[in-house]
Amino acid sequence: MADEGRVAVVTKKRAADSATNWAQGGIAAVLASDDSFEDHVRDTLVAGAGLCDEAVVRFVIERGPAMIEALVALGVAFDRVEGAPAEGLDGFDLGREGGHTRRRILHHRDATGRAIETVLLERAAAHANITLFEDHCAVDLLTVRRAGRPGPDRALGAYVLDARSGCVETFRARMTLLASGGAGKVYLYTSNPDIASGDGIAMAYRAGATVSNMEFMQFHPTCLYHPQAKSFLISEAVRGEGAILRTRAGVAFMSRYHPMGELAPRDIVARAIDTELKRSGDDWVLLDITHQDPAFVRERFPTIHERCLRFGLDVTRDPIPVVPAAHYCCGGVRTDRRGETDVPGLFAAGEVAATGLHGANRLASNSLLEALVFADAAARETLARLKSSPPPFEDVPAWDPGGAIESPEAILITQNWDEIRRFMWNYVGIVRTDQRLLRARRRIDLLQREITEYYWDFELTPDLIELRNLALVAQLVIESASRRLESRGLHYNLDHLEADERLRRDTVLRREPV
Repeated sequence: MADEGRVAVVTKKRAADSATNWAQGGIAAVLASDDSFEDHVRDTLVAGAGLCDEAVVRFVIERGPAMIEALVALGVAFDRVEGAPAEGLDGFDLGREGGHTRRRILHHRDATGRAIETVLLERAAAHANITLFEDHCAVDLLTVRRAGRPGPDRALGAYVLDARSGCVETFRARMTLLASGGAGKVYLYTSNPDIASGDGIAMAYRAGATVSNMEFMQFHPTCLYHPQAKSFLISEAVRGEGAILRTRAGVAFMSRYHPMGELAPRDIVARAIDTELKRSGDDWVLLDITHQDPAFVRERFPTIHERCLRFGLDVTRDPIPVVPAAHYCCGGVRTDRRGETDVPGLFAAGEVAATGLHGANRLASNSLLEALVFADAAARETLARLKSSPPPFEDVPAWDPGGAIESPEAILITQNWDEIRRFMWNYVGIVRTDQRLLRARRRIDLLQREITEYYWDFELTPDLIELRNLALVAQLVIESASRRLESRGLHYNLDHLEADERLRRDTVLRREPV
């Protein structure tokens, strides 16, 4: 994009503060001689529990090798088998993760996302046409009614709070891309970084974009259980290399829940752990890879090995205490195959988007692939449109703070934040019931009124912006879960235990025009 025009990258904290930077496992792509697009498609559709858009699944998977080739050309060094050439698409050390019937996961040790992000940020920093705005928090999207035309407003950029100065600036853009990640912080326990408060989903919904399938929140089965660990993920690739889940008493249990055992899809593994914890009353289960060669474990998982050592755990000798945690939002802002939402000029890529790839449950390591494919599609569409259409800048109003004053009680933000995350965990977590969802709806309706009043009365801060977005995302999840009167994929309701073919459709939410 930057070769054709100026690009502003707005990031509310540091540029490296992203879920990509935390991604351990890797990218799924068909590169092995014993693999095929059809195999990858089938695995994705099975995991998606009947809600994947098969045309989108094929669109993404068939572009996998080209995306890997592009990353390698930029300088990303995926692990290769010993003696393999350092260039080309042959000789990669491919891993296997839950739900995959073949080894097709490219990785860089157990820090794949960091390896990718480091290269991309270096390339962006070196480009004269890219300006990075760190510590800038988007408030709302800029939209304007399209004169004489029906349908949603057109996106023209965003209002952005400079966290250092406290001023809200107007960023005007011919095209706007949301790449803001997911919403794991809506739950009490999450593998996500602190920035994952659903900002892009909330802003897009307020702007009139369609949001879909928000009930499908993926809980990663294995987050390190330690009071000082704070959201440290134990990659699914550890189970891919033979790790066994055991109760605290040492009993392996996954064979009772699925024929694939530890490599069952994540929703099944997370529910199995949840069931075992409720049955035993324990706070965690154990992930055991101590039977593997210690040198292999240290070489394959250096980040996990090092981090666990900080907490007194040697994973080559000690089973790892783990619990499920909110990990990935399979729903989001609906896009087409160009990456565009139904608000003209607004694109989305990555976890913020609902493209049709994941359905009711994401297949492991399809997420980075999806982000690459739809970022590429959005860029191609944007470039074509920039060359054929004039700048759309009509009169854009400056930010109006109204009569907002400095807040005398910031503790209200912290209190509401904690309350939302706790009742979302208890009522809208791995296992749900109609009664729990009703209680959650009552609580979020009350909190939404409080937060809206607070938002308009007091000056903006990053914490207030995040709280406003978090509350809206919680409301969208609750509403979506309440509408799905069945159990499918990641949505498991004890009052509706079976999947209902009459309900095999997306849950679609759209704000009514004001």
